[in-house]
Amino acid sequence: MKRNPRKLNWTQLYRKMHKKGATEEVAKKRTRRTTKVQRAIVGASLDVIKQKRAMKPEQRAAAREAALREIKERNRAKQDAKKQEKAKTTGGAAKGPKQAQSIKQPKAPKSKPVPGKR
Repeated sequence: MKRNPRKLNWTQLYRKMHKKGATEEVAKKRTRRTTKVQRAIVGASLDVIKQKRAMKPEQRAAAREAALREIKERNRAKQDAKKQEKAKTTGGAAKGPKQAQSIKQPKAPKSKPVPGKR
């Protein structure tokens, strides 16, 4: 009578299936977990980054508004300086002649292209 080799205790198939005689058990290789690291970047040191992260939203909004206000004031000062310099160089000339120059004059009609030439 033919017997199934997986059921006979002494066969290699049985021993392999039922994990017999496996003296050397290979431990699974452990994978390394990725860790988050904070580093300083070119514009800011790590302390500054941590400080900004810890800021409350209200403080952040106030700081942003203050910075924008300061930038706008600087730009206004630049434009005022430009206006004063321009006034000095022109000597307070009247604006009338400038407007007369800016009026566009009608263009002369274009001549028709000559056939056969490109």
